Amino acid sequence: MNRAIALTPDHRAGSPRLTPDVVPGVHRIEHAFTNCYLLTDGDAWTLVDAAFPHTWSPLIRAAHELDLRMRDLQGIVLTHGHFDHVGVAARAVEELGVPVFVHGGDRILAAHPYRYRRERSPLLYPLLYPRSFVPVASMVRAGALRVRGVEAVSELPGTGTLDLPGRPEVVFTPGHTYGHCGLLLRDRETLLTGDALVTLDPYKGRRGAQIVAGAATADSTQALGSLGAVAATGARVLLPGHGEPWLDGAASAVAEARAFGRS
Repeated sequence: MNRAIALTPDHRAGSPRLTPDVVPGVHRIEHAFTNCYLLTDGDAWTLVDAAFPHTWSPLIRAAHELDLRMRDLQGIVLTHGHFDHVGVAARAVEELGVPVFVHGGDRILAAHPYRYRRERSPLLYPLLYPRSFVPVASMVRAGALRVRGVEAVSELPGTGTLDLPGRPEVVFTPGHTYGHCGLLLRDRETLLTGDALVTLDPYKGRRGAQIVAGAATADSTQALGSLGAVAATGARVLLPGHGEPWLDGAASAVAEARAFGRS
């Protein structure tokens, strides 16, 4: 895996960094313990998830590092509509005219990214899980409390291949949100899991393959059930919305996440 490139001189935990070619043609930006991915096809590219408002400048710098132009961004695909995945979407629509895609089950959430269903209040999590403090504080610094929703969206189908750079295939994985989708890059045996399966839960600060805590998950039972769709892809590499890439295959990640269970 290629070495990460710092995108700002800020060396605090959670500062933005770019990892080119996590798999060929897929580039990871990590900002405030949250990932977004650039899928490239020649000069054209797709952005998967949109992190935070302060991710805009690191995104421009990442495009420059990869010899991409912002005007060649063909679309933004949101795995779901939570505030930490919608951050720069509205700005991209306004400044670049870029189409934004989200499943119909999350269309309202993308427009109002703080109005989400969850099983538990997040207020006690910092006390119960002190390791969550650094991820949560990093998100706040990245603008997590000031995310504008995006209303001008196109709806993703429940299945099928998108006519966008990278040719991602939609894998419907509801539970974290009711319209959550992963994206399969079949030719690279890679699944972008969004928050259907993560390797870092920001609400607990816990690492390893798992679903996200009930503080941000609408239906943990449904989320655990959707792990079957993750396993069925047979992906060799999983690229989550939070945490490091999982390189040991979908089956092992799903087994570990099921062992963790809900919380």
